[in-house]
Amino acid sequence: MIVFPAIDLKGGDVVRLAEGDMNRATVYGDDPAAQAKLFAQAGAEHLHVVDLDGSFAGSAQNREAVEAIVAAFPGYVQLGGGIRTPVDVESWFEAGVARIVIGTAALKDPQFVKDMAREYEGGIVVAVDARDGMVATDGWAEVSDVSIVDMARRFEDAGVAALLFTDIGRDGLLKGVNIDATVDLARQVDIPVIASGGVKGVDDIHVLSLYAREGIEGVITGRALYDGRLDLAAALAVAGRP
Repeated sequence: MIVFPAIDLKGGDVVRLAEGDMNRATVYGDDPAAQAKLFAQAGAEHLHVVDLDGSFAGSAQNREAVEAIVAAFPGYVQLGGGIRTPVDVESWFEAGVARIVIGTAALKDPQFVKDMAREYEGGIVVAVDARDGMVATDGWAEVSDVSIVDMARRFEDAGVAALLFTDIGRDGLLKGVNIDATVDLARQVDIPVIASGGVKGVDDIHVLSLYAREGIEGVITGRALYDGRLDLAAALAVAGRP
């Protein structure tokens, strides 16, 4: 199972939000590239990067910071936040991003996502962000009337690389991953699922890894790493055990 350390960007800084609220941001540093290097030194081969400003603006707002991260990190960078057009997707792949995460556009323009998944095989991840089981969009500011399973099933035959499932009510709060909902989603679709939201320690990593064969591809962790509650090297070791 892959462990994705998270670098969330707001105004060029490394931050973590509580429940996706831009007004509840904790700043952890002003050098995203340096943070990416630290994660690499701890053994990470994958990063999850989010342009938070871009999620609300609908277009890239932290491009310079993302490009610095890509240049500094020797592994694979997965990027989300405000990516809503073919030009956006193409430009980020040209910049060296390995996988693109699409959320709002996946709900509002599913054909766009399907087209991109066909054009960039293995490069598109669909974000299924949920509040009380319903899909949220536009930087989690809006909640739709579409369930997470219904949303996910729209892309089963589209060739997307993975589904990124986030329980917004737990994100950034160290409450623990919503294991039941994550595993339930993985069991109901034929697309690998990445868990996100609420990781509080190595136990979450261990439990999720037990379901790797049922479709859990990976887990994203942020605040637990920054607050020192989770050691990245230990998390990688646990996730990599058979």
